[in-house]
Amino acid sequence: MTELDILSGREAAFAAGEFERRQELALESVRQAGHEALIVTSPENIYWLSGRQTAGYFAFQALVLSEAAAPFLLVRQLEMAGSLANTWLSDIHAYQDADDPSAILAGLLKQNGIRRPALSRDGWFVSAGFLDRLEAAIGMGRLPDGSGLVEGLRAVKSESELDAIRLAASYAEAGLRAGLDACAPGSTENTVAAAMLSAAVTAGSETMAMEPLVSSGPRSGLPHMTWRRRVLETGDPIFLEMAGSHARYHSALMRSVWMGNPPAEAQAMMDCAERALDAALSTMRPGVSCAAVHDAAQAIIDAAGYHDAFRKRIGYSMGIAFAPDWGEGAILSLFSNVGRVLEPGMVFHLPATLRRYGHWTVGASETVIVTNTGIDILSSLPRSLTVR
Repeated sequence: MTELDILSGREAAFAAGEFERRQELALESVRQAGHEALIVTSPENIYWLSGRQTAGYFAFQALVLSEAAAPFLLVRQLEMAGSLANTWLSDIHAYQDADDPSAILAGLLKQNGIRRPALSRDGWFVSAGFLDRLEAAIGMGRLPDGSGLVEGLRAVKSESELDAIRLAASYAEAGLRAGLDACAPGSTENTVAAAMLSAAVTAGSETMAMEPLVSSGPRSGLPHMTWRRRVLETGDPIFLEMAGSHARYHSALMRSVWMGNPPAEAQAMMDCAERALDAALSTMRPGVSCAAVHDAAQAIIDAAGYHDAFRKRIGYSMGIAFAPDWGEGAILSLFSNVGRVLEPGMVFHLPATLRRYGHWTVGASETVIVTNTGIDILSSLPRSLTVR
């Protein structure tokens, strides 16, 4: 029995048929775009197509789809065993640390009769210098851009994917509940973050693509701040947000806390944020555009005079995520002028946040699945401002 026979699929997130279905969809997308092959480099797309996942995705990796050959994967030698274990692929190649993987990849393409493949240029982990070396090694000039060919297929999830997202949502809710309970005078942002992480991981969460966001006092009025040892005091606003993860599929959740009675302005902003979120959620159903969902929330916010406290999209797609982002916002946004309509199986996180910058952030969020008739909201956590 070979190493492949022993390890193949041992750590796979889904059955082989799920990945074969995805590969067929992607290959048809490549074919319709007029390309002979596609070099996939982003960890999210590689995972969606094959199940390949690792904390070592900082090292170059590529999955190649073509009509000429079965899908093949190129990874760093250290990653070979893991690649065998978490995929069902039968054609996996490795490069050594002293090798230039661009030359190795060019050689593999030639061996498989692929002359001028398209390349996903939007990946975060492939430098411009690497692309230059790869194109020089292939020797066919600038390669066509295949960005978006796989991403567009990921927007609508299969039942297996939705099951993973529902589990991720339960982990996120466990973490938020623990975080809310940990907010008390004399506690620290670190204590709250530790409670959130501990509860989510204990509930079942795997590694998250971004750390929980925990900020208090004036720091809570700055976007994307997180814990920094600050001691919680009476009168503090506290902002809590995190995602849970199951098989790399994420679901996020955000809530707000006030230590003592909130100022009237903060409560008014919180009430507006809740109404805006309700308006967006009540608009969501198949056939409605992404823009309509955002516009419903924006109308509530503008009518209350808080336009400058928002100035962002109301939501973004959720699914597979690797650091540094837990969302699929680069795939699909709930925002003005986004004409794509909602379809059953799409998943979105909707953070309705209003900020007095440098003072506080208030609001709440939900992750939802679009169903045949509306949406399935994945948390049961009350949205109102928690007063401690």
